[in-house]
Amino acid sequence: MKFRYENLDDKRINAKRPFWKEFLIVFGVVLICSAGEVLIFNQQMLDKANPWIMALVGMSYALFMGLIVSLGTRFIMYTGFQRPLTEIGQAARKVAAGDFTVHVHSQRKDHKKDELEVLIDDFNKMVEELATIETLKSDFIANVSHEMKTPLAIIQSYASALRKEALPQEEKQEYIDTIVEASKKLSTLVTNILKLNKLENQEIIQTESYALDEQLRCCMLALEDKFDEKNIEFDADLDEVTITSDESLLEIVWNNLLTNAIKFTPKDGLVKIQLRKEDKQAIVKVRDNGCGMREETCRRIFDRFYQGDTSHSEEGNGLGLALVKRVVDLVDGTITAESEPGKGTTFTIILKL
Repeated sequence: MKFRYENLDDKRINAKRPFWKEFLIVFGVVLICSAGEVLIFNQQMLDKANPWIMALVGMSYALFMGLIVSLGTRFIMYTGFQRPLTEIGQAARKVAAGDFTVHVHSQRKDHKKDELEVLIDDFNKMVEELATIETLKSDFIANVSHEMKTPLAIIQSYASALRKEALPQEEKQEYIDTIVEASKKLSTLVTNILKLNKLENQEIIQTESYALDEQLRCCMLALEDKFDEKNIEFDADLDEVTITSDESLLEIVWNNLLTNAIKFTPKDGLVKIQLRKEDKQAIVKVRDNGCGMREETCRRIFDRFYQGDTSHSEEGNGLGLALVKRVVDLVDGTITAESEPGKGTTFTIILKL
C-alpha cells in the first residue's frame, strides 16, 4: 500500500539562513589568503629566492590557509546545523527513554522561523503530545484498576460470607444478589472497555441508508421497562428522516443517551427526544428534567471514567459518554451538552444526511 502526501509550503517559515554572514566569513578568509600570498611572493621576488624554496613556501602557506578555510567552513556548519541537530538528537534519545520534559531551545535570536526553527517547534510539539498521551494512558490504567477492584472486592467479600453454614436463607439470597450485580457491573465495564478500544482504532465505517426516526423508536421501546420502573413520562417528537450512516454504531449513541436520561431523571419525571431535518442535517435532541450539571462537569462528561454525579456512580463506570463521543466523531457528526443544576440536561447531536 502506498501513501501520497502533498508537499505543501509551510506558512510558518518567514526567514532563511542569512547568506551574508557566511559570505563575509568566506570572503574575509579568501581575502587574507590572497593578500598574504601576494606579500610573500613579493618578498621572495625582492630577495631573489630559489624557485624550489618559493614553491615550498607557497605550498606551506597554501596548506596553512587551507586549514584556516576548513576551520571557517566547519564553524559555519557547526553553528548552523551540527549544534542544533546534536541537541535534537540528544533530546530524542531522552524521549525514547521515557523523559517527556525535554525541550529544544530556539537557535535564532530574532524570533523568526526558518526550516530548522520549524523542525524544533514540531519536535517540541511532538514531545508535548507524547507527554499528554502518556498521562492519559497512566490515568486510564489507574481508572480501570480502580473500577475493577471495587466489584472484585465485593464478590470476594460476599462469596467468603456465603461459606458460613448458619447463614439465614434471606441473608444468603441477599449476598447472592449482590455478587450477581457486582459481576454484571464488572462484565459491563470490560465490554465497554473493549468497545471503546475497538472504536479508538476504527476508522472505516459501514454505511447504509435507513430511517433514523424508526431506529429511535426501537431504542425507546427497548427501554420501556426502565421508563416504567420510575414512572417516567416520555415525549417523542420525530420527523421522518432517512440517513446514510452506520446503523449499529449510532444505536450505541441512542441507547447510552436514553439510559443516561433515565438514570438522572427522578421518579415521575419527563424525558423528551426530538428529531428534526434542517439544511441536509439530522438534529437529535435528548432532554431530561433531572439533577443537571455544573459548567465544569459539563465540559468533562466525555472524558473516560469521569462521573460528575458520584451519587449515581454505582450505576455506571464513566465510559458511556466516551463511547458516544467516539461514535459521533467516526460518523463525522457533532455532539454538545447543555445543562443547568436542578433543571436537567440536553444533548444535541448533529449528523449529516
